[in-house]
Amino acid sequence: MNRHRMHAFLAACLLAASLPTQASTGGAQADAVVERVQVPAWVERQGTRQELSPGVVLQNRDRVITGATARVRIRLADGSVVALGADTILQLNALGVREGEVFTAALDVPQGALRLTTGADARSRQRRAVNLRIGTITAGLRGTDLWGSADGERDRICLLEGSITVVHPQQEAQQINEPLRCYVAPKDASPLPLEIVTGQQVSVWTGLTAIPGDALARAPTSERAAARRGRWGIELATLDSEADALALYDRAREAGYDARIKPQANGGGGYRYSVRISRLAAGVDATSLSRELAASLQVPLPIAGRH
Repeated sequence: MNRHRMHAFLAACLLAASLPTQASTGGAQADAVVERVQVPAWVERQGTRQELSPGVVLQNRDRVITGATARVRIRLADGSVVALGADTILQLNALGVREGEVFTAALDVPQGALRLTTGADARSRQRRAVNLRIGTITAGLRGTDLWGSADGERDRICLLEGSITVVHPQQEAQQINEPLRCYVAPKDASPLPLEIVTGQQVSVWTGLTAIPGDALARAPTSERAAARRGRWGIELATLDSEADALALYDRAREAGYDARIKPQANGGGGYRYSVRISRLAAGVDATSLSRELAASLQVPLPIAGRH
C-alpha cells in the first residue's frame, strides 16, 4: 500500500474513531446531534478539524464551521433545532445537563447566519438555560423562533415567535415580545431602534439557513433518524487507475468534501477504484451536491443514490 493510499485509509479511520455518532453512544441522550449537512462543513475539537456528517455527536467547546454554500442542522437535547447558513462559525459552550437536571447551552456565532427554533419539548421544559450570542448581541431565549446574522457591517437578531431578552454592551437589556421585530447593532456603534420587517423579508433570510427539503425538521422521529444515518451518497467516479483515483480523492478533500476510496475487484485479478462521498441525509442533498461537485471539481455529473 503506497503512502497516498495509507493516508486515505488512515484519514477515514481517524474520522470514525474521533467523532462518535448517535448510534455509537448506545442510544443515550446526546446534548447535541448533527441531523443534516450540506457540505462542506467541519467541526473543530481540541485543535483538530474534521469533516462534519449526519449523526455526529457534538460536545462542549466544539466549533462548527460551514463553507460557502454549506448548511448544517443540529438538534439539541431539549428539542431545539439550530440551523446554520454558509460561511458561519458556531461555538458551543456550557453544553450539557447541570445540577438539578438543568439543560444549558451558550451558542456563540461571531460570523454567519443562524436560525434557532425551540421545540415543543423545550417549551414545556422548565429546567433549561439557553443563551445565544450573535456578534455583539446576546439573547436569552424562552419559547422562541428567531433568526440572526453577524457580518462586517452589523449584527442582527429577529424574533419570529415567542419572546427574547437582548443585551448589548452599549445599551441596557431590552425585551422583545412581538414577532417580526429585529434588534440591529451596527459595528462600533450603538444599537438602532427596533426594526420592523415583513414576512417576505424574513422568508429571504430564513432561506439562507434552510436545507432543501427542510420540512424534514418536522418529520416523525423515525424519518429524522434515517436522516442522521445518512443513507445517500455520490459516486464521483470509478477509475481503473489507482493514481487517478488518489488524485481525485485529494482534489475533493482539499475542496472540503468528505471523500472516500473504495477498491472493487474487477474479476481479472485487479481493482477499480470508486471515489465516493457518503452519509448524506437525503436524496435532494445528494442531487444538489452532485451538481455543485461537477462545477467545482470539473468532473462529469456524479451519480447520486442510496449507498
